[in-house]
Amino acid sequence: MIDLHMHSTCSDGQDKPEELVKIAAAAGIKVMALTDHDTINGLERAGNAAEMLGIEFIPGIEISSQGGRELHILGYGVSREDKGLRDFYEGNRTHRLKRRDKFIELLNNAGVPITLERICSVNEGKSTGRPHIARTLVDMGYAGSVEDAFRKYLQTPEFYKFDRPKPESAESIRMIRNAGGIAVLAHPYTLNLEDKEFRQLLEKLISEGLCGIECYYSKHTAEQTLYYRKIADEYGLLFTCGSDYHGPDVKPDIKPGTGCKGSLAEQNIPEDEIIRRIRAMI
Repeated sequence: MIDLHMHSTCSDGQDKPEELVKIAAAAGIKVMALTDHDTINGLERAGNAAEMLGIEFIPGIEISSQGGRELHILGYGVSREDKGLRDFYEGNRTHRLKRRDKFIELLNNAGVPITLERICSVNEGKSTGRPHIARTLVDMGYAGSVEDAFRKYLQTPEFYKFDRPKPESAESIRMIRNAGGIAVLAHPYTLNLEDKEFRQLLEKLISEGLCGIECYYSKHTAEQTLYYRKIADEYGLLFTCGSDYHGPDVKPDIKPGTGCKGSLAEQNIPEDEIIRRIRAMI
């Protein structure tokens, strides 16, 4: 079993990098990638744990980007010490801290007595994304689930006014390539594009250096998976597979390796071919 899309506490996941590797091993995963949002801080810890447990580890990242719409670009085989990606993370960290403080102010004004200490206790104080605030709201009893917290508090126009700046897709792909990695478009179904629009976007991304599509994804329908595989084959692109596992408190419907309600386990995924082609490119 493989899983090339997983998150730890270094971004918005529930488990520390080394704990995530143990969870992957217990699930029967033989090859995994840690792809935290906009950071490579957990790669060394996860890589060391994977080596001890006999799991093949692919160092990764997921960069939130813009290109007419929000895009998520996965990077595989990136260097754990790349200065460009580390500088990118530090810049993001500054923006996240400012945004976090504004979010606390907005929630306090709405009658929710959330504090910085409560938010930091959720995730070791290391990251400050919306999911951590959502989990804090659940812990405080102001929401029944992370999804409920987003719906009630974090998806309002007031909150989106303070969204952090994101790099253009070309810049994201350039950073991944400069770090020795290959760039793959994550969960393309979320773009909700018709065939013509998707092809236009894909051709633009390919011209910028995109190498692949995450065709096998937890929430892709069978029809979507077939469509994206067809497109990947047509354009000569790599195709990858990932659950987007964050942990049961964050995305309770997604399990490591098997996806959403066993969606990945039910598919005849060519895992050996995926890994062989990735090894050849990184």
